[in-house]
Amino acid sequence: MRRAAFFLLVCGLAAPALALDYLSIAEPAAMYDAPSQKAQPLFAIAAGTPVEAVVNLDAWVKVRDSKGDLAWVEKRNLSQKRTVIVKADKAEVRVQADDNAAIAFTAEHDVVLDWVEPGPLGWAHVKHRDGQAGFVKATHVWGL
Repeated sequence: MRRAAFFLLVCGLAAPALALDYLSIAEPAAMYDAPSQKAQPLFAIAAGTPVEAVVNLDAWVKVRDSKGDLAWVEKRNLSQKRTVIVKADKAEVRVQADDNAAIAFTAEHDVVLDWVEPGPLGWAHVKHRDGQAGFVKATHVWGL
């Protein structure tokens, strides 16, 4: 019984470490293989791209992108603004969080959308940079 209680206590304390911290790239940035401007640049990343913070180290953050690639970026290049990226071939954004609701617009693969707020279970409220808004299935986007 004590082991079970200890296990539950440890799991409960570790839970916050499992929380995902999604951010977006504030401006086009170089991504590096180590936390230093002297490190090897791996690729450039576009403004607005959603990333998941994996490690915070002073002025650098190791992030994962929607393809699963890990790289370091300067913290100053990150924004708290949440975005998502379409991972489906085409995502139908609906006026309501319902498969039968009218389609507000469609977004192609790799289109970045602003995350407005969580929707009902399995949906996210999003907005296109052109101003159109609606609900997309959570399985069609990355960054939630």
